[in-house]
Amino acid sequence: MDDQIVNHEAFLALLLRHEAGIRGFIRSVLLRAEDVDEVMQAVSIVAWRKFDSLTNAEEFGRWACMIARYEVLKFQRARARDRFVLDEALVEQILEEGAEEVVARGHRLSLLERCLEKLPQARRDLLLQAYTPGCTTRTMAERLGKSEDGLYQLLRRLRVELKQCVEGHLLEEGGVA
Repeated sequence: MDDQIVNHEAFLALLLRHEAGIRGFIRSVLLRAEDVDEVMQAVSIVAWRKFDSLTNAEEFGRWACMIARYEVLKFQRARARDRFVLDEALVEQILEEGAEEVVARGHRLSLLERCLEKLPQARRDLLLQAYTPGCTTRTMAERLGKSEDGLYQLLRRLRVELKQCVEGHLLEEGGVA
């Protein structure tokens, strides 16, 4: 029973970590949010059923995107009579390219998190606050007692610093920035 609970928790943690990327992958082909939700639900169910076959948790995103690929194609075939459905060959091409993007985006996100950790706490908090939903540069500037333009310039410099840090890591790894 304890192994089963650990397995459930591991699956949920991986699914939640990769859900946005998987949804984006599905959304690259399906336009309607309802369709994306329906396929995402099917992907989650299939992934759960096949979770024991996953041998490397680091491959979860790629593995789930492969499941999503088949589920999108299945969804498209079921709606083949709809005049707004993309050609299956085009869907295959988009999904194939999208799977690689999801993996690369996840890697870049982990590098960004590493670079964020290198910033002084006050700067990191400032950047994170700027990306809080509903937060504007104007309200932040007022709260911090700074000019809006000055705060904007500081945030721009911090973003450039993070971008250079991520690109530096990618170059060190032999990848393309």
